[in-house]
Amino acid sequence: MLRRILFFLLVFSLFGSAQSRHPFTFEDMMQLKRVGEPTVSPDSKWVGFSAVDVNLEENTKTPHLWIVAIGGGEAKRLTPPTGTGEDRVRFSPDGKRVIFESARDGGSTQIWVQDFDSASATLTGDPKKVTSISTEASGGTGSPDGKSVLFISSVFPDCEDDACNKQRDEERAKSKVKARTYDRLMFRHWSHYADGKRSHLFIVAIEGGVARDLTPGDYDVPPFSLGGQDQYAFSPDGKEVAYTCNTDETEATSTNSDVFVVPSGGGTAKRITTNPGSDSTAIYSPDGKYIAYRSQLRGGYESDRFRLMLYERATGKITDLTPNFDRWVDAIVWSPDSKTIYLTAGNEGRSPIYAVHIGQASPWPEELVDGYNDSPTPTPDGKTLVFDTMSISAPNEIYTAPLLFAQCRMAFPPDSYSVPDCLLSKAKPLTHLNDQVLSKVAMEPMESFWFPGSEKAKVQGFLIRPPAFDNNKKYPLKFLIHGGPQGAWGDDWSYRWNPELFAANGYVVVTINFHGSTGYGQKFIDAINGNWGGAPYDDLMLGLDYAEKEYPFIDKGRECALGASYGGYMINWIEGHTDRFKCLVSHDGMFNTESAFGTTEELWFNEWEFKGTPWTNREMYRKWSPHLSATSFKTPLLVVHGQLDYRLDVSEGFQMFTTLQRLKVPSKLLYFPDEGHWVLKPQNGQFWYRTVNGWVDEWTKAGK
Repeated sequence: MLRRILFFLLVFSLFGSAQSRHPFTFEDMMQLKRVGEPTVSPDSKWVGFSAVDVNLEENTKTPHLWIVAIGGGEAKRLTPPTGTGEDRVRFSPDGKRVIFESARDGGSTQIWVQDFDSASATLTGDPKKVTSISTEASGGTGSPDGKSVLFISSVFPDCEDDACNKQRDEERAKSKVKARTYDRLMFRHWSHYADGKRSHLFIVAIEGGVARDLTPGDYDVPPFSLGGQDQYAFSPDGKEVAYTCNTDETEATSTNSDVFVVPSGGGTAKRITTNPGSDSTAIYSPDGKYIAYRSQLRGGYESDRFRLMLYERATGKITDLTPNFDRWVDAIVWSPDSKTIYLTAGNEGRSPIYAVHIGQASPWPEELVDGYNDSPTPTPDGKTLVFDTMSISAPNEIYTAPLLFAQCRMAFPPDSYSVPDCLLSKAKPLTHLNDQVLSKVAMEPMESFWFPGSEKAKVQGFLIRPPAFDNNKKYPLKFLIHGGPQGAWGDDWSYRWNPELFAANGYVVVTINFHGSTGYGQKFIDAINGNWGGAPYDDLMLGLDYAEKEYPFIDKGRECALGASYGGYMINWIEGHTDRFKCLVSHDGMFNTESAFGTTEELWFNEWEFKGTPWTNREMYRKWSPHLSATSFKTPLLVVHGQLDYRLDVSEGFQMFTTLQRLKVPSKLLYFPDEGHWVLKPQNGQFWYRTVNGWVDEWTKAGK
């Protein structure tokens, strides 16, 4: 209780009174700097990171490199706020240079290196380009001896050198024929059509020269990912590289990635995992004895539980370090002494940092830091944990917490403290890049509530009140439905679906983590398989019933439901199964489950969720297909879809809009010819929020 009081006093002192602040706007959000993952200098004095600047007028996002002292102080730019920008800063092992990626010379993105003076925390001398590969380079990681750099580049797998790749690209660019032929699936993915290239892992001398392809062949290294940690790493002695690759014949139906190791000087790769599910995120222990990695046991299921596994290099023995930890293991990192692995894991709307101690069996990892955290990074001296933290009311900033387990245990009587409390009391923000913008904005905190959901399971929901909230007034409601479907709402920040921004113009916002959501155990997640319109729909309706009963300021006659991806599917399902809402917004939603199967790319997803294909289990597809309830459609609905969305093809949105129009249901189509599954361009995002909020206002604010 005392900590909570002190926290609110601190917030008040930093951000001022609510009366001096204005409701959050999209333009405010675009002024925020998007802080990237931290990296610590070898002398444990500095934290480097990137931060993206958004220029709404120019419709651009530009990353720059920043640095801040580990002990605190004002963060400063390492690189000037001009040009094409720089990203992904890494320190050399001796701390005398930094590695980064940039297109700063006006060409393609390449790996660069520049001298770094630790005494003044400045870059010195001129930057030098390490790579000059025609197919671009990214993901640069320095070797332990500081002599080489690993990087990624997408190349034609049958080309033996860069000259071949360059010639092939030039011939394709000059050709008047743009047609392509395909003879296998995954011919398009996410927002791009396959162009015959494969992502490969290369190594090059840090002084430059010809790069060596360490992973030749017709496979992607690493496999496609939407973010997260690197899928490759050097061994501590620099003689070996571990990486992730999926070698299955039909990638469209496989989640079977494995961990491989290959000599850094080149040679034959060795597969060290054989699990039918996904094995990835391999990192070596500093003493070189082990490789830790994340694993999913069930093949073909992208939402199986991520476990923390340990591979003993000398014997090949594999151990599950989290057999009883019923949460998804996310980011992982070793302690400098190789005795502990720090990890993050989603848990009931939060993402705490945990510790797993090697050789000490425990049913549940030790929770160190509460909140919504990512990228845990211990300093090389082992004294401090650096990480980034976000919340519903603030984007990422970098934080630190002391790693003083022994001191914590000695400082308090055993019956009056816990290690997490000891650490939490000392966790503190290291960067404050967005304080100035947020100090002018009025936001209300997220409130958690629990209710009996489908099959009487305990289900969590969240509520956000509008700024300048008056408990005596009635407010319209925006009911947000998350995607995934194996995702979750929580105390985290979003630029695409920001609950605070939805609440800012006078709405109560309610979200529900229905069956299928992450952070509540794998059984809760699995409950959505083959049950898309069942338990999740029941949870949503029961959660809204509960919120209406417990929060009398919600105006039940002015409610609108909005969702994207699976949330868009659920909006389409709601359209045919209830008329309780004044309006609906369906973004990139599935309308016809059978046509969606034939136009998507990651077929493992549909085949798992609907337990087969449309010709082996047609009954399941038709049972949960929104289009078969069209005769019940009556609620005004805004359809949003992007032309480049290959997860859920734009035809799904067109079918929904066409059906609504033919049924004369009030409807509108918002179409983005230049966006995929997500709306990413700044001005498109601005137009999206304006259109979506305008639609909701039209049907709820006027009391229609």
